[in-house]
Amino acid sequence: MINADLQQISLQLESENSRDRLLALASLREVSAEEAVPLIKKVLDDEILQVRSMAVFALGVKQTDECYPILVKLLESDPDYGIRADAAGALGYLEDPRAYEPLARAFYEDTQWLVRFSAAVSLGNLGDIRAKNLLLQALDSKETVMHQAAIAAIGEIKAVDAIDHILRFANSEDWLVRQRLAQALGNFNIEKSVAALKFLSKDSQPQVREAALFSLNLLQTNS
Repeated sequence: MINADLQQISLQLESENSRDRLLALASLREVSAEEAVPLIKKVLDDEILQVRSMAVFALGVKQTDECYPILVKLLESDPDYGIRADAAGALGYLEDPRAYEPLARAFYEDTQWLVRFSAAVSLGNLGDIRAKNLLLQALDSKETVMHQAAIAAIGEIKAVDAIDHILRFANSEDWLVRQRLAQALGNFNIEKSVAALKFLSKDSQPQVREAALFSLNLLQTNS
């Protein structure tokens, strides 16, 4: 992008109108990571939460060496739990193996379920098998959305020895949990997984049936 355009975005990020700042962040989609990150940093402490949230998300998409330490600091110390959750999510986008430790700490130590949920999702994105025990704990959470995140992540880290733990959700009252299970089982080409997917392919909810049939097809293609 030419310097004049970057200068315009930079000025827009300094506008007193928060809508201008949001639009400026959105326009960074077309800007290289090296050029975008210094501009994103200008609004990381913005007074408007929506602007900060969008800036944090952008650091997960526009990846430079600067992004990881900034996101870890936000995850560990920002007073707003929404921003901590955003930082956890952005760390998952980075797919940096170093993020395992701060994400695991956030899961165990943060008191807000949204941050813990976001950390669980991102641990799945990392594909790190070390997250297995943490994700098994998440299955016992009181929040149904934690079950969704943990089941999906167990599939992503391909923890085949955890399959019995997620199969107990095949009759969950929440169809989104059953859908996540159907998607996760597509990562395990074993008899138990195929049998469960055949069961879920007859589910009362069409989204669950579709996910189960897709996973069955995936397993057949890869076998």
